[in-house]
Amino acid sequence: MQTENYRAISIESASDLITLTLNRPEVRNAFNDTMIAEISDFFGQLSEKSRHYRVVIITGSGNSFCAGADLNWMKKMVDYSLEENLADSLKLAEMFRWISECPLPVLARVNGPAIGGGAGLVAVCDIAIAAESAVFGLSEVKLGLAPAVISPYMIRKMGDRYCREYFLTGERFSAARGAEIGLLNRVVPDKDLDQAVNEMVERLRTSGPNAIAACKTLLAGRSPADSRETDRFMAELIARLRISDEAQEGMRAFLEKRKPSWHNRR
Repeated sequence: MQTENYRAISIESASDLITLTLNRPEVRNAFNDTMIAEISDFFGQLSEKSRHYRVVIITGSGNSFCAGADLNWMKKMVDYSLEENLADSLKLAEMFRWISECPLPVLARVNGPAIGGGAGLVAVCDIAIAAESAVFGLSEVKLGLAPAVISPYMIRKMGDRYCREYFLTGERFSAARGAEIGLLNRVVPDKDLDQAVNEMVERLRTSGPNAIAACKTLLAGRSPADSRETDRFMAELIARLRISDEAQEGMRAFLEKRKPSWHNRR
C-alpha cells in the first residue's frame, strides 16, 4: 500500500494487523480536509488488499482520539457557498462509508476524548474499546449545527432514545456511560487499554476472514427490501459460504476437534 506520503494519519502494519493512527496531536487529532482525504484513500486501498490483513485498528496519537472538526477548517467553511458545503460534506460522508464497508473488522482503540465527528468515528467502527478517561460528546447543536453525516452510525449504535438525548443537548458523557448506551463494547482502566485491544484482536483472528466479510454485508443491511427476495439473498449467501474453502475447512476442523487453519495464519 502507498501510505508513506500521508501527513495527517500514520499507518503501521505488523503481520496481519494494520493500525491507522490519527496523527495531528497538536489539535487533538481533529479532522481537516487532508485527514478526511487520507482516511478515505487508506480504506479505498485496503478494500483491494484486504486479503493480506485480518484486523484494522483506528486510534489517536497523544492523549486524544479525535476532537471533531479542526477550528481552522471550520473557519474556512463559514464563507463556503451551499455547493462548496455540499461537496465538503459529501467527502466526509464518503470517508465514513469507506470505513463502514471495509470487509475487515475495524476496531476503535479509544485512548482519549472523541467529540463530534470523533464520536462518529467510534460509532462507525465494528467494535470499540475505550480507556476509562475517555469522554464523548455530540456538540454540534452548540454551534447551531447537527450531527448529520454521522447520524446513521450513531443511531445504529446508540438507538433513537439516547441519540435524541445527546443530539439535542450536546452534553458530554463518560466512557462508562458510552458503554451503557451502546456506543462502546468495553471500557477498561487506561493502563489496560492495549491489553484489552490485543485480546479482542486475538478473538477476531479465530474467525474465518470470509465469514467476517459476509457478516459485515449482513450487518450493513444491504439485503433486498422484499421479504421473499431477502429469504433468497440470505439462503444464497449461506449456500455460497458452505461450499467455500474456508467453510469446508472450518466444518472439517470442528468435526475433527482441531483449530481451523486460519488460527495460525499471520
